[in-house]
Amino acid sequence: MELFLLAGFPVLMAAAVFLLRQDRLRKIILFLTSSVHLFVTVGFWRGPRDVQFNPFLGFDAASQLVLTLVSILFFVVSVYLIGYLKEKRRRSNGIFMGCLLCLLSAMTLVTMSRHMGLLWIALAATTLLSAPLIGYYRTPRSIEATWKYLLISSLGIALGLLGTLFLAISAAPLKTIFLADILDNAALLSPSWLKLSVIFLLVGYGTKMGLAPMHTWKPDAYGEAPAPVGALMSGALTGCAFLAVFRVAQICFHARLQEFVSPIFILLGMLSLGIAAVFIMGQKDFHRMLGYSSVEHMGILVLGIGLGGGAVWASLFHAVNNAFAKGLIFLVSGNLYQGFRSKKIENIQGVIHRFPATGIFLILGFIVIIGFPPFGIFYSELLILREAIITHRYWVVFFYFLFLSVIFFGYSKVILGMAL
Repeated sequence: MELFLLAGFPVLMAAAVFLLRQDRLRKIILFLTSSVHLFVTVGFWRGPRDVQFNPFLGFDAASQLVLTLVSILFFVVSVYLIGYLKEKRRRSNGIFMGCLLCLLSAMTLVTMSRHMGLLWIALAATTLLSAPLIGYYRTPRSIEATWKYLLISSLGIALGLLGTLFLAISAAPLKTIFLADILDNAALLSPSWLKLSVIFLLVGYGTKMGLAPMHTWKPDAYGEAPAPVGALMSGALTGCAFLAVFRVAQICFHARLQEFVSPIFILLGMLSLGIAAVFIMGQKDFHRMLGYSSVEHMGILVLGIGLGGGAVWASLFHAVNNAFAKGLIFLVSGNLYQGFRSKKIENIQGVIHRFPATGIFLILGFIVIIGFPPFGIFYSELLILREAIITHRYWVVFFYFLFLSVIFFGYSKVILGMAL
């Protein structure tokens, strides 16, 4: 029953949303479906962390954590959409809300997948279902961003499929690519084929995460998508892609290939931080700046995995903090767009005076997302820094400080200027 309510019920309600013609009923269905999904998800926290529905679907601690993030963010967005879609009364929102519900089902399937092939299928489905959401406004720029997202993400998904095939070849003695079987018998995997698989999987799933240099779709997509969609993509959808990358890291660690994969993770992490630092400084569009901020935090996630040890736990903790912080600031950006009718930073001034509540949440989102103490992002970033010092990777420490400092000043100049 729980499996149906989590993965099947949203698809059934999506069919109802497509058939109905009243937006009010559609909003009610969206809210009720998200409420049921959240209720069932929270219920799993009372029991054991390992739950198996069947050989293909189940949970462990990491997937349950990501599912909880997805469910909470989707519930908050469903509430926000009740007011946000009032200004869109002249347009039918059936496709928009139907795709949202199907996307919820696909993201749930990503978290529950215990088979590497099924994981790839679920991630591919999230790409197809999120594309209509990005192009909601149907402007030339939003259509361009949608096609760019589809082309680059599809290329990443194709590379991920090749990586999955190479993983199956490396696991030929096992005759299976179920995650549990691979982890339990990782010593039997072919090292050469596994290394080739890891490269393709990291590039493919890293494209979905928005890691540099595969990040080029992200500023455009975040810049043109409606704010609630940006909240879901930056917090929930990237969390699902991160879970896929985390699975790759699990397999490598069990196969004792940490020395091979860790430098790749560290390189991707530092490159993402550097790219974000450069482009945040010169941004004139607030939503695009949030896109580069997402690139930054995805880089921190994989950097933590690459450093290993306590930084892996810090990376998971950072995923939680980033999801809620990004969700908050994207929803605030939706209020700003409705209030100022612009995404240009130069056109958004004096928010704290014109819209006091929105201004307060804007400043709150700012101090959370930059890692200001005592918020969680500060703690997770500090733990990752600590692991870099312990492992004597001083070049990582230097550039980590440098890039985060540049990003801090870039954020401060933009957001405090907008608010005050």
